[in-house]
Amino acid sequence: MRVSTIIIAIGVVLFVLPLPGTFIAGVVVALAGVLARLLGW
Repeated sequence: MRVSTIIIAIGVVLFVLPLPGTFIAGVVVALAGVLARLLGW
């Protein structure tokens, strides 16, 4: 599994957690994973 795929997966999990603050954190982490994918990580 690529590092970017793991980062995106963690972001999605954070996104769907019903806890305060995890919605924003999930979006930020998922975007970091997409950026890593674009940079070839």
